Amino acid sequence: MALIHTTLLDDRAVLAIAGNDAETLLQGLVTVDLGRLTAAQSAPSGNVFGALLQPQGKIMFDFFIHAAENGYLVDIDKTRAADFLKRLTLYRLRSKVTFSDLSESHAVVVSFGDADAADGPGPKDARFDAMGNRAVVAKAQAHALANATVSAYHAHRIRLGVPEAGKDFAYDDIFPHDAMMDALHGVDFSKGCYVGQEVVSRVQHRGTARKRFYIVEGRAPLGALGDAVMMDDKTVGNLGSCDGGIGLALLRVDKVAEGGALHLAGAPLSARLPAYFRLSSKDA
Repeated sequence: MALIHTTLLDDRAVLAIAGNDAETLLQGLVTVDLGRLTAAQSAPSGNVFGALLQPQGKIMFDFFIHAAENGYLVDIDKTRAADFLKRLTLYRLRSKVTFSDLSESHAVVVSFGDADAADGPGPKDARFDAMGNRAVVAKAQAHALANATVSAYHAHRIRLGVPEAGKDFAYDDIFPHDAMMDALHGVDFSKGCYVGQEVVSRVQHRGTARKRFYIVEGRAPLGALGDAVMMDDKTVGNLGSCDGGIGLALLRVDKVAEGGALHLAGAPLSARLPAYFRLSSKDA
């Protein structure tokens, strides 16, 4: 029988956003289309993955937004939650929207397992079905469900090639395409305006994404976050999070395409794009 692994992500905060103008406010700010959740609000079940960007287009906050009965639940990096609420308050003006922090009573759980394992609690992770399920539940329920470590969850996502802010890259430092958000359903290119949209749309339509996250493999342990990935004597990227001899690295697309031998502190390194992503001719 296939085992379902369930992890309580204790580094996530849960924020509630409610009120008549909640959807309108968020829709004008975030990279993802909240219309995908509207139909679920009578029987909340869905989630979307998105970001709030700087006007210059770099990722300031990323998060999951879950459908809730009277609005939305935002699951976000705990270290960014207070600043996120401050930012929303700046944009709220006269909108009929309320914000509250539910982190004392609610928690985020993720469930994953073999391909033939039954689903865990909640809907599929909006980024990639193979990531498993993701849900916001009462904290007592989260503790009862948890049977796997946070390290097991990160090993799972690393093997699937899914980068996460704070683990593989810094906030305020890279663009959504660099973080694979376009391939992980984190950017909607057909919705209306949002903060930073012009920059993101230009990258998409011109195909000018210069960096991508690759799954890299080499001698264990690979190294530390930020270590330089080299091709001959030139740096072509930097290492993200690792699990033994496998990890993620943000690499220059043009350099990887040259086909030269990659190495990390002299040790050979292989690199491949994640299964969810297919390098387009525009990126080559």
